[in-house]
Amino acid sequence: MESAAKELNFRKIFLNDPNIGGRYSALSFFGLVPAALIGMDISSLLENAAIMACNSEGCNCPIAGDNAGARLGSVIGELAKAGRDKLTLITSPAISHFGAWVEQLIAESTGKEGKGILPVDGEHLAAAATYANDRLFVYLRLENDSTHDTALKQLSDAGHPVVQINLLGLYDLGGECFRWEMATAVVGHLLRINPFNQPNVESAKVLARQMVSAYQRKGSLPELTPSLETTGILVYASFSPGSLKEAFNTFLAQANPGDNESSGRSYIAVQAYIKPSEDTDAALKELRTELQLKNRMATTLGYGPRFLHSTGQLHKGDGGHGLFIQITADMPEDCPIPDHAGGEGSSISFGTLKMAQALGDRQALIDEGRHVIRFHIINDTVSGIKQLVRALI
Repeated sequence: MESAAKELNFRKIFLNDPNIGGRYSALSFFGLVPAALIGMDISSLLENAAIMACNSEGCNCPIAGDNAGARLGSVIGELAKAGRDKLTLITSPAISHFGAWVEQLIAESTGKEGKGILPVDGEHLAAAATYANDRLFVYLRLENDSTHDTALKQLSDAGHPVVQINLLGLYDLGGECFRWEMATAVVGHLLRINPFNQPNVESAKVLARQMVSAYQRKGSLPELTPSLETTGILVYASFSPGSLKEAFNTFLAQANPGDNESSGRSYIAVQAYIKPSEDTDAALKELRTELQLKNRMATTLGYGPRFLHSTGQLHKGDGGHGLFIQITADMPEDCPIPDHAGGEGSSISFGTLKMAQALGDRQALIDEGRHVIRFHIINDTVSGIKQLVRALI
């Protein structure tokens, strides 16, 4: 990338410290350059991070407390060992996107060697009785924002553990970046895993590359035989359902409900290899919420291929408790990928690459013994998702 940037006369090249892993790089060039470009006050952001770093030096905490990062990490790690391994993040609306970074940090760092903590971001905040006893709620609350106060009090009163972190303003997120990185390292120590590697991320990449190579040789991706063909949706499963409702019921019946105290309790991951839009977001959220409330299980939702570098490591490296729902769709519009920067020649399109990654990840999950079902929407994507929602009800 550096060579290509020089060749194309990029205005500025920022070379990051190569020893910083991607998910720990929020306070490096990877995070700070984009922050500067959108007009953030970098000095204020880093000042808050420095204060939190000072407060993470064991007993040397002269400003605001006693080792804030280690305290959070200890709570997360010990509760995970006790069976509350679904870390559910609740935030003030103005900082809701912070959860996407925490999701990657926790999932890639802890999901390995048959262990893992599932970060749950953006899930519908439901009544306390709808949650099993596998949850820890962490509430990031901006000053003077009471949006979720009542709901979190009800969760706490019902016996669910709730950690509340109070932020004075948006720039406190600089400190939160450091707090969560430190906490994650402590969690790794408590779970006896290395939080700085991601051994299972490569498996989906390898299979995707194999499929891309096959496409470039043959002109097509591997063809799978659907288990069910309905109007507008093809279903690919390890069984032969007679309807969409039966497909869902049979697939979800594979969940291990556990005893509500066991870290073996299942979760549902919706993996959407489709074009993001506001309408698609709304339809997927409706599907996710229906899955959550109907099954009393933690749910995650990610657009592919982005989630491969956030929750993808956990999906293949944890104890194998996930149920994976892949949603793919035909590409009404596609775009070629140039073989060389600035050139016109192309041997593959973005749509083909995305499908190769979906098929590769599906196979990687199956190779690890995970339960996977795929719904391929032929025409209108939003209508197809709503059809899936109706099949659940």
